[in-house]
Amino acid sequence: MDKKEILELVKQYYQENHQQNEYKKGDRINYAGRVYDEEELCNLVDSALDFWLTAGTYTKEFESGLAEYLKVPYCSLVNSGSSANLLALMALTSPLLKERRLNKGDEVITVAAAFPTTVAPIVQAGAVPVFLDIQIPSYNLDPAKLEEAYSPKTKAVFLAHSLGNTFDLQTVKAFCDRHQLWLLEDNCDALGGTYEIDGEQKLTGTIGDIGTSSFYPAHQMTMGEGGAVYTSNPLLHKIIRSMRDWGRECVCSGGQDNLCGHRFDGQFGTLPKGYDHKYVYSHLGYNLKVTDMQAAIGAAQLKKLPDFVEKRQKNWDYLRTHLSDLSDVLLLPEKAEGTNPCWFGFIMSVKAECGKTRNEVVAYLEEHNIQTRNLFAGNILRHPCFEGYEKGVDYRVVGSLENTDFAMNHSFWVGVYPGMTEEMLEEMVLRIHEAVR
Repeated sequence: MDKKEILELVKQYYQENHQQNEYKKGDRINYAGRVYDEEELCNLVDSALDFWLTAGTYTKEFESGLAEYLKVPYCSLVNSGSSANLLALMALTSPLLKERRLNKGDEVITVAAAFPTTVAPIVQAGAVPVFLDIQIPSYNLDPAKLEEAYSPKTKAVFLAHSLGNTFDLQTVKAFCDRHQLWLLEDNCDALGGTYEIDGEQKLTGTIGDIGTSSFYPAHQMTMGEGGAVYTSNPLLHKIIRSMRDWGRECVCSGGQDNLCGHRFDGQFGTLPKGYDHKYVYSHLGYNLKVTDMQAAIGAAQLKKLPDFVEKRQKNWDYLRTHLSDLSDVLLLPEKAEGTNPCWFGFIMSVKAECGKTRNEVVAYLEEHNIQTRNLFAGNILRHPCFEGYEKGVDYRVVGSLENTDFAMNHSFWVGVYPGMTEEMLEEMVLRIHEAVR
């Protein structure tokens, strides 16, 4: 039996076992889910049959495809969005960056209304996170606080586009340019969104110095676990690749030797002259690569990404239109002027006028099979992970975190993923009306 016969059987297996069941009223409506067809299954089996278990041809195909989609020259595939964030931040600690290097004790501006893995790399690098409040209803950084947050120790700004809603990139980038700071875009919830800057529509994740994505099943596209780091800066790309691949100096891919032609005649540090270049380390790095089987799924998903983006936007617009009559009791989300976000979810905050708490509204929706989520950590500083860290020493807070705490207590969101049908959206609208009225 040849591979072609096997893949034909895989297609048949998909048709018989993986077709999505038609939604029936009363079925569970999840906030997210995988959307795929036989192409993902065939790619996965094709990769498995080749049995090249680490990064390989599908990885190269995906990296070049995502870079082309984003219109950036460099893309590195990694094993998760969290690893992508770790790699993006740790790249700033490279001695190759000289005076712009992020050192221990330097500061990185972010928000407290964050997913933990945007904040964790800052702490793990020995830097000091500086927490700012958010604005509502954007649920993104309040840029008016940036100058107050700045100090001579500030080296970078690291922010996520909250639930896909684009933060004020124009103001944040101008601030970073003015003070020569690095700008890291956590694009894990926002892949496919656009932002108008300097008269040009650009994709989120490509406006800062480094962008990151996650390919967990809930995100805009999936490979199960996976992530990506992308940049237009060749030096940052060199550092990212080194740190992703154990910190090595060598740029040969798996199974490749002596690409530089100087494998055994170089001089590095105080190593013996001619020390094998494949085992020279310019950074203290990691192994954050994916398997080619993951990349195979991603290569099929990437072809569907434009359609996924369009469906998420349409689903968000549907909810925004059909819930607009609840603006007296729910604070509904707004997108910034000049943006076209690729939404991760549809967020709402329960007003005092509702007469019910967020927990009561969420409990009603969950009882009626509408899956909900809070705005991630709410306020990361209130979690047990920050016990033992000293304010003013290990981290700073600029201004109050009043809106962050408001979101922690009053906000929730529902999904807009591309697998949702109009019947599912109608059911969500119905149940949300019931829950708050």
